[in-house]
Amino acid sequence: MDESLTLSEELMLQASELISAVMPLLPEQGGDIDWSVCPVAMWRSRGKEGYLEPILETPAVRLEDLIGVDQQREKLVQNTLQFLAGFPANNVLLSGSRGTGKSSLVQALLNQFFQQGLRVIQVDKQDLSNLLHIIDDIRGEAYRFIIFCDDLSFESDEDGYKSLKSALDGALYAAPANVLIYATSNRRHLLPEYLKENAESTVRGGEIHHGEAVEEKISLSDRFGLWLTFYPIPQAVFLETAAHWIANLAARYNAEIPWNDEVSKACIRWGMTRGNRSGRSANQFAKHWVGQQLLASKAASPEE
Repeated sequence: MDESLTLSEELMLQASELISAVMPLLPEQGGDIDWSVCPVAMWRSRGKEGYLEPILETPAVRLEDLIGVDQQREKLVQNTLQFLAGFPANNVLLSGSRGTGKSSLVQALLNQFFQQGLRVIQVDKQDLSNLLHIIDDIRGEAYRFIIFCDDLSFESDEDGYKSLKSALDGALYAAPANVLIYATSNRRHLLPEYLKENAESTVRGGEIHHGEAVEEKISLSDRFGLWLTFYPIPQAVFLETAAHWIANLAARYNAEIPWNDEVSKACIRWGMTRGNRSGRSANQFAKHWVGQQLLASKAASPEE
């Protein structure tokens, strides 16, 4: 240590050198977002603070690409149209089986209604403590924002859901008219449910009264005005979905890949090995099959 420096000065110098070395490795903080061209932004944490990062390219999924979820799609579109028109609309919880189109529906909404002023801000669970700050930042914008929380669930010892509860329906907090929250989850009540908690329920006057633990869990999902539940799809819909995606992918590469008994049987085997029949699994099979056929065609017709 330089004897001319005190211990505190030496520590401050080392800290300054460390910060200078680390800062280039950190992501640059985003500036103001041009919402006229930006469809999506994601909240990026940076220490105790954060910023919105614009996302200019989004998946090209369309509402008509989502097969077997007609009722859920109709209700979600109706709610979103009310929101875009400036009329009353609800926050939405999309829950149920994995891979059944919950997140894809929100992506498709954005693609359908971007020109009508719809924008999406995605916030991960660990960043929900910033939710009210994010909402206040976009309060005065001319666009309509969906705050999107994907694959959301909480463990019993987590308290991030308290920020979400306040944003959804806080006793002294009113969300601006240009903001709604759409969340997807595999859990109906977003929190794990245990058998012992049901034992706390009582029956009084013929009515079931839940215990405090269950009431706390229900109170979060209850603040979503619209619940949409997604179920595993039957085999016929699974095959229809796979055929749809195969046709889309083949057209993208100007190829003809017919749907026949061979493809159908391969698709069924794919679903069985995955232990899952879902729209996501059907899309994954389509990528596998189309890619395989295109590669085989290229090998059979090498360029001269």
